[in-house]
Amino acid sequence: MCRGMHLKFAICPLFWHPGYRIRVRKAGVGPFPGRPSDILRRFMGPSTLSSMFPLRDDNPTELFPFVTILIIAANVLVWILVQGGGAPDPFLHSLCAYGTIPGEITGSVLPGETVSLGDASCTIGGLSAGTVLTSMFMHGGWMHLIGNMWFLWVFGNNIEDSMGHFRYIIFYVLCGVLASVAHIMFAPGSTVPTVGASGAISGIMGAYMVLYPKVRVQTLIFLIVYIRIIPLTAVTVLGLWFALQLFSGVIQGGVGGGGVAFWAHVGGFIAGVVLIKLFARKTLVEAKHAGIVLTKDQIGRFGSW
Repeated sequence: MCRGMHLKFAICPLFWHPGYRIRVRKAGVGPFPGRPSDILRRFMGPSTLSSMFPLRDDNPTELFPFVTILIIAANVLVWILVQGGGAPDPFLHSLCAYGTIPGEITGSVLPGETVSLGDASCTIGGLSAGTVLTSMFMHGGWMHLIGNMWFLWVFGNNIEDSMGHFRYIIFYVLCGVLASVAHIMFAPGSTVPTVGASGAISGIMGAYMVLYPKVRVQTLIFLIVYIRIIPLTAVTVLGLWFALQLFSGVIQGGVGGGGVAFWAHVGGFIAGVVLIKLFARKTLVEAKHAGIVLTKDQIGRFGSW
């Protein structure tokens, strides 16, 4: 989350994003004092509601988005069953075992090396490169999880609709992996675990901006005492979000501050922009733009895949 209370972490995203890839210090597998919420505050600072929050888009789908639903269900189950719903011991163990640690992957931190933080510690060594996949299903708290899954639902169902279910799975995972690669490139020696689905979701947002730039997104606006839902174009909402991620990454360098891995967001978004033309099915997208509802025969026997 954004550390808005600290001067050196003054750059906050425009709206509370699905995606903040939570970066916390290398956490231990042993007992850690305090409640899970206290631990998160210690690492991430206060959570921040921002001035803009997308609620829904005016972009109906034809294909039932069951892959998007499965991804959401998988993230929720991992949070509850693997991370203990935020309970201290399983939560910290999940960060240590399944979070992406750039230094471990690049070899700048040796296996067996112990990294400590306060009363907690853990030993480097485990899945290593495999964590670029497992970290996509880990989260730093209930609000991190809920925010990610909300944005995945708002934008992901239309991207699944644009390419079919199987292509969508590959696209989602590939964007998440490339987001992690971007983060590792900018912080190769970091021993800070990175978790969250936002790299993949950033890719979905980039793809959405390319395919449906003029679609209206019903956006909740907070301006002091002014609260209103206003329709904004997708290119406005998503383009401004990307610009802020890029600016924040440049300002804060490779080790994103305040719990946000900005370069993972940037890398995932760019991956989505570049890859969408390879994954999107022209027939499905053109029909959507023309307002045409395709029949099953027009989609084809395996068209939804």
